Amino acid sequence: MSLILIAAVVIVLDQLSKYMIASSMKMGQSITVIENFFYITYVRNPGAAFGMFPYQTVFFVVITVIVVLVIIYYYRLLTKGHRWLRVALALQLGGALGNLIDRVRGGYVTDFLNFTVWPPVFNLADSAIVIGIAFFVIAFWRDSNSIKELERS
Repeated sequence: MSLILIAAVVIVLDQLSKYMIASSMKMGQSITVIENFFYITYVRNPGAAFGMFPYQTVFFVVITVIVVLVIIYYYRLLTKGHRWLRVALALQLGGALGNLIDRVRGGYVTDFLNFTVWPPVFNLADSAIVIGIAFFVIAFWRDSNSIKELERS
């Protein structure tokens, strides 16, 4: 799949889910999905992860634009073979743009996924970023091990 297609799917799902939450719930409202484990909780996060650096919207927008440009640049450097690295970067791009849309529109990010085993409430864009980072680390590790194997031969 292409960078644009994966990123677009992430953005659409992220923005649609945030719209559904914001239009059907009150701020701070929580709906039990699995008792003592998973809740849908509507919050607005004006900061970064864990609410750090609240109300620094311009800073976050600038950093996100830089990250987006770096992702696109790195993606273009990859040769055809690096499928998982491509998917990883596309997920990260979609997540970054999904949260960027929120920040530009309202100065905060809409969060709603609330697992009791993980304190901060998060959203689909955050999930795509984390999954993308995990794929990137795994793919990078696998590629570096492949290179080491070739060097030993």
